[in-house]
Amino acid sequence: MTDVLPLAGFVAGITAARRADELGALLVRKGAAVRYGPAIRIVPLADDTELHAATVRMLESTVDVVVATTGIGFRGWVEAAEGWNLGDALLAHLARARLVARGPKATGALRAAGLSEDYSPPSESNAGVLQYLLESGVDGLTIAVQLHGEPLPFFTEALRAAGAAVIEIPVYRWVGPADPGPLDRLLDAVLDGTVDALPFTSAPAAASTLALARRTGRLPGLVDALSSRVVVACVGPITAAPLAALGIPTVQPARSRLGALARTVADALLARTPRLSVAGHALELRGQAVLLDGDWHDIAPAPMALLRALAHSPGRVVSRRELTTSLPGGGEEHAVETAIGRLRTALGGPAVIQTVVKRGYRLAVDR
Repeated sequence: MTDVLPLAGFVAGITAARRADELGALLVRKGAAVRYGPAIRIVPLADDTELHAATVRMLESTVDVVVATTGIGFRGWVEAAEGWNLGDALLAHLARARLVARGPKATGALRAAGLSEDYSPPSESNAGVLQYLLESGVDGLTIAVQLHGEPLPFFTEALRAAGAAVIEIPVYRWVGPADPGPLDRLLDAVLDGTVDALPFTSAPAAASTLALARRTGRLPGLVDALSSRVVVACVGPITAAPLAALGIPTVQPARSRLGALARTVADALLARTPRLSVAGHALELRGQAVLLDGDWHDIAPAPMALLRALAHSPGRVVSRRELTTSLPGGGEEHAVETAIGRLRTALGGPAVIQTVVKRGYRLAVDR
């Protein structure tokens, strides 16, 4: 009997730019292997002409309300302003406005800058901030909204519809990766069946991943893989939006935190792990490996793909022709025979996989 960590045998792909290592470490701690393919990169704040222009515009306006959505974003904004010799002017301008913080991290950043928040919603959500502002009345007010990496169209348009003038402060603007190679290879791994989970921490990363697949003719295959075999986890509904638009199902944690996201990935992977009684043995498929009577067996990608196909319909005879569609990249019936032989060797014998003469193969499921 082998002691294994909860996610041992599973492979997760990470497309994040910021905090990718932190998310990866959480999954590795649970036993997963991690592949990185950044789908976005962050424009350095000091070089971001859009942030500079928005800051100057705000300083030239009479601002009634400032919304701080994230602690790291607000701190970065202040630090960038200091680099442009606008730090004192920005803090003085903020001190004259009503300050609304989305959550405790944004509140902490305001206080660290010597400011004091006027309101922070118990829900720690943008929706809570928006409800507060609309109920307070915003007609005729000028509101600056510190963004963080992505627009908040539902938020800003609702304020404008209620009569407010909105200045968007685009902190940490995200663009495509400087080197798309790692993301390209991660997409290949997803399509080859060697990635079991794909967690996303931002909508731009999800959109960029889908865009690369579309440009390279791999979008239909990617949508199929993400809709059937791969666990797709998103930190929240905004992040999930580009995927939902293509009908890709996602799982989401109750709270938008990296730790909760990692737990959601683990729970979803384990919930869909096949556990079967086969030829008198306990068989458990764990992503890219197998536990047979509690003993660990590493399985190569092609044999593992066939084992998954057989486990999808336990006990049913699956023809060689049908199994060719499960091989990474496709293949001929001879390739199926070769992969079945390798699978039997990896599992320690032929008993688990039965050959049905002139028909195909089946798992020897105990009745």
